[in-house]
Amino acid sequence: MSTTHALPDATLPTRDAVMAQARHENFPVALWLLGPRVRRHLLAIYGFARLVDDVGDEVAGDRLALLDQIEHELEHPRHEVMCALADTIRECRLAREPFLRLIEANRRDQLVSQYASLEELLDYCRLSAAPVGELVLHVFGAATPERIVLSDRICNALQIVEHLQDVEEDRARGRVYVGSFAGPAQARSLLEQGAPLVAQLRGRARLAVAGFLAGGRVALDHLEGRRSSFAPAYVRALAGR
Repeated sequence: MSTTHALPDATLPTRDAVMAQARHENFPVALWLLGPRVRRHLLAIYGFARLVDDVGDEVAGDRLALLDQIEHELEHPRHEVMCALADTIRECRLAREPFLRLIEANRRDQLVSQYASLEELLDYCRLSAAPVGELVLHVFGAATPERIVLSDRICNALQIVEHLQDVEEDRARGRVYVGSFAGPAQARSLLEQGAPLVAQLRGRARLAVAGFLAGGRVALDHLEGRRSSFAPAYVRALAGR
């Protein structure tokens, strides 16, 4: 665990405040086709990732101390989001290491304000994005080293897309994630390098990953000024195209 900071001078956002944001996220339609058990676990992971991001981006006060608190609650949960996550970790036998990487990404956000190369940005994505895809594969019992590599590429691409969409918002926070080294072309290349993952999956896992892939393609089409919609992209993703 990181060096402990003084007690936080702010509190963690409530579970209701965290989960209310799910309505405004670009969740793929597939999420709502996955059945209550899988949906519960994916929402628990979402809740954790959203909580950590909110602390890293929005909370006034000692953010590093609050991130330390969240790390402590991975072992000793008290917050409602962390209690729900504890159930998912136990039932799905998830390792804590991916969650620690997500926390570390938000610690880095407090210390690093600009990335100078694609390599530096991808190193950050290894902390901020890749763990989510890895956890999703584990929830479905579909994680293998080869599939995690492909998932990392998809997640890294989606993270770059998000940064491209949020350039002004990030700049207002004093951060510059993407420069001339990263644009839609680099994101699309990564996304398509990860696309073979869909064909390696079956059932609900394939539905979920195809949804994430399709959402990324549609977002890139919009960034590039193309006209597109989610439904055809989703069908193409399921078909492996």
